Amino acid sequence: MMRTRRTGAVVLTYLCLVSGAICCLIPLLWLVRSSLMSTEDMFKLPLIFFPKKIRFQNYAEVFTMVPFAKFYANTIFVVTFNILGALISNLMIAYGLTRIEFKGRKLMFSLSIGTLMLPAYVQLIPLFIEWNWFGKINTFFPLIVPAFFGNAFFIFMLCQFLRTIPRDFDEAAFMDGANYPLIIVKIIFPLAKPAMAVVAIFQFMFTWNDFMGPLLFLNDREKFTLAIGIRTFISTYYTPWGVLMAAATLTILPLIVLFFSAQKFFISGLTLGGIKG
Repeated sequence: MMRTRRTGAVVLTYLCLVSGAICCLIPLLWLVRSSLMSTEDMFKLPLIFFPKKIRFQNYAEVFTMVPFAKFYANTIFVVTFNILGALISNLMIAYGLTRIEFKGRKLMFSLSIGTLMLPAYVQLIPLFIEWNWFGKINTFFPLIVPAFFGNAFFIFMLCQFLRTIPRDFDEAAFMDGANYPLIIVKIIFPLAKPAMAVVAIFQFMFTWNDFMGPLLFLNDREKFTLAIGIRTFISTYYTPWGVLMAAATLTILPLIVLFFSAQKFFISGLTLGGIKG
């Protein structure tokens, strides 16, 4: 009886998981299906679930109707520098807050975490005024520079991770004549690779999907990122829905690849400490 109940519970659990996975996959499958159809077939009643005639030319037209390749290049450029800035700044800040004794350290950490309660939309007008004062509107600077000044969420996560690394490593390095930058590069960074991978993954997703930042600071279409570049397919009188769906599919493709290729690092970074026991 006990074995039968356990088997029933396992089967029920898997049925629930499969049902949830199917519900999550339906929008993605519908997107791919729509990207291979003409606009007429897409909205034909009764609905057609599988395209009768596959239109691969939708993907070709993505790059001819708008400078989509330029949007891709701009996004990759912004994402690369954001990841670099996030890795450098957050690790250095977290190291300073957890490993260096100085007055006001707890206050600085509390103020940093307190910024998480500040809504992002409250900051839009002050940020625009600030960057306009610097004369950097319609440039990539407002989208890149903030990443080099830390993120409260990443700082908190890295601080919790670095607290699991014994201070004996730092003391031994100091006795060998190492300074703080050398300790961060040679000791802390290798031990914190799982957490740094999580920072890189999160920063990639945040930047890749960022819509409000490029919308606020960019005016020239040649500088658009993918998030707002897709909007250029929509016009007042006509919208090529098949081409738009193809562009959306190409936009989310790197995120899907990232999920399947980096999920191991993501899980280990959230669950492991600095030292494997």
